[in-house]
Amino acid sequence: MSEIDVAIVGGGLVGASLAVALADTSLRVALIETMPPPRSEPCWDERCIALNDASRRIFGVLGVWDAMAVDAAPITATHVSERGRFGVARFDAREAGVDALGYNVPLRAIGAVLWQRLERSGVEMICPARAESIELGDASVRLGLGAARGDAGVPSPSPISARLVVAADGARSAVRDLLGVGAETRDYGQHAIVSAVKTSRAHRGVAYERFAPDGPLALIPKADDACSLVWTLPSDRVEAMLALSDADYLANAHETFGGRLGRFLELGRRWAYPLARVVTSEPTAPRVVFIGNAAQSLHPVAAQGFNLGLRDVSALAEMIAGGGDPGAPDLLAAYAARRARDRDRVAGVTDLMVRVFSNRLPGLAQMRHWGLVAVDLAPGLRDAVMHQHLGHLGLPRAS
Repeated sequence: MSEIDVAIVGGGLVGASLAVALADTSLRVALIETMPPPRSEPCWDERCIALNDASRRIFGVLGVWDAMAVDAAPITATHVSERGRFGVARFDAREAGVDALGYNVPLRAIGAVLWQRLERSGVEMICPARAESIELGDASVRLGLGAARGDAGVPSPSPISARLVVAADGARSAVRDLLGVGAETRDYGQHAIVSAVKTSRAHRGVAYERFAPDGPLALIPKADDACSLVWTLPSDRVEAMLALSDADYLANAHETFGGRLGRFLELGRRWAYPLARVVTSEPTAPRVVFIGNAAQSLHPVAAQGFNLGLRDVSALAEMIAGGGDPGAPDLLAAYAARRARDRDRVAGVTDLMVRVFSNRLPGLAQMRHWGLVAVDLAPGLRDAVMHQHLGHLGLPRAS
């Protein structure tokens, strides 16, 4: 049985980022992932994720941002509105004193850069494999591993003993289930349909979020004047929307969004996934810590989820990289306390936005309208919302 310091379960973007953050430390690190390393080719309609300025800084500290930036589209301004009302909230990179409020980066590019960095590191890659059992001890955790699903006949990897297990295995965390750790779940009754569009007018680096009665529609800049399109709709409408022809889908999206970017010319592939809020009851267990979606999976409104998870990575790496026992109870308690305010604030604001903008009561409609007007005109409120949007309020001290 291998003995290591930190076992990271889940090699997605959050887990791989933590592995990179710990790669040059004295800690013995293993990364366990159910899927083989990602391999894909660039295409105009590939899926992207919006990184805020705090996330860009974190990737810079990890030494991987320059490689990612080659494929990144800067977001220089944001425009938030509600269909049928004139209230608008606008934010600009110049007033924030940054080159860009954030960057829209292909998932492919982020994953490829992280895994290429790991392949040159001393991190032990156990892939594909999955966590099958966990036995908690005073000084370590015994993690039983199995072959990934679909790998019938492949021998199971040997179990490992780790002083700290980091669960970065998503909203349906196997580690959380194995430990019997509870989570608060709220099904929003919505799906997000993710795609890309080409428009007749240049986006000029502006990201748009348009709230409509059925849910928000976001357009986020991509290269070559294409945009990521994220449309949130009631779950009972999704199947019919996916069945529409590209032309009919574009017509519906254009009617909801309006004419700020001219005509919608071309539609990319469509993916749909259900939306729910899943927040663990506790972010830690004895010698175990939950990060990213395993700790809190949020609605995509305002694109906060992955950025929050990356701040989990930065804080945890900073606290355990200096040596000592990475799974010590007092260290994990300090980590939970340090992340609580950022976690609670972002999870709470995201949930509030979903419920307020999904409610059709006339009184709330007026409140939404004047709320957007106030954000656009009141300097103090604008600054608070701006810093939350940039992710600066949750940045660890060393970033």
